[in-house]
Amino acid sequence: MSNEKRLAGEAAIRYVEDGGIVGVGTGSTVAFFIDALADLKDRIQGAVSSSEQSTAQLKRLGIPVLELNATGPLSIYVDGADECDPYKRLIKGGGAALTREKIIAAASAKFVCIIDSSKRVELLGKFPLPIEVIPMARSLVGREIVKRGGNPVWRDGVVTDNGNWVIDVHGWQIADPVTLEKDLNQIPGIVTVGLFAQRAADVVLIGDREM
Repeated sequence: MSNEKRLAGEAAIRYVEDGGIVGVGTGSTVAFFIDALADLKDRIQGAVSSSEQSTAQLKRLGIPVLELNATGPLSIYVDGADECDPYKRLIKGGGAALTREKIIAAASAKFVCIIDSSKRVELLGKFPLPIEVIPMARSLVGREIVKRGGNPVWRDGVVTDNGNWVIDVHGWQIADPVTLEKDLNQIPGIVTVGLFAQRAADVVLIGDREM
C-alpha cells in the first residue's frame, strides 16, 4: 500500500496551480505529496498547513507556511482519509488533526483526497469515527453518542493541536453521513466531527487513478 500512497501523493501535484497557495493535510500519504511539492516551491506562494507535523515537514523542505487568516480562499486542498465511500464522503481524524483539516477544506475551492485502495469502503463506519471535544464535555458527548447507538472510546493521552481531546466512536454503520454530521454538530462540546460529508472531496485519487 505504501507504493499506492506514494503514487497518490505524486499524482496530486497535477492539480496544483502556478502562483497559488496550497492547503496541505496530514498523514503518511500527504507526506509523499509534500515531498513532491518541494519541486514546485518556486512556482507557488506557499502552503497552509493543517498540523504541526506537516508544518515541520514543509519548513524543512523550504516551502513557506502561511496563515489561513492572511490568505483568504484557497484554490486547492490536498489531504488523505481514513475511509472514503462511493460518493467521496470521508472519515478523517485518525491523526487527530480533524478540526484544522475541516477548516482548510471549507476554505478551499477544490478538495483533492489521496488514498490507497484499503481506504475505499461501501459504507462508512468500520474505521472508528473521531470526534474532537472540549475536555470538560467528554462525558456529556459520550452519553449523547450512546443514545445514538455508538460506542465512544476516549483516545487517552492524545491532545489535539488545539488543546482538546478525541473520542473515537465504534459500532456505527453510517448510511446517511450528511444527516449524522449535522446532528452531531449540535451537541454542545463537540468541536469537530470527523465526517467530511457536507463538504465531501471533489477528487479522490487511489494511487495515481481518479476514483
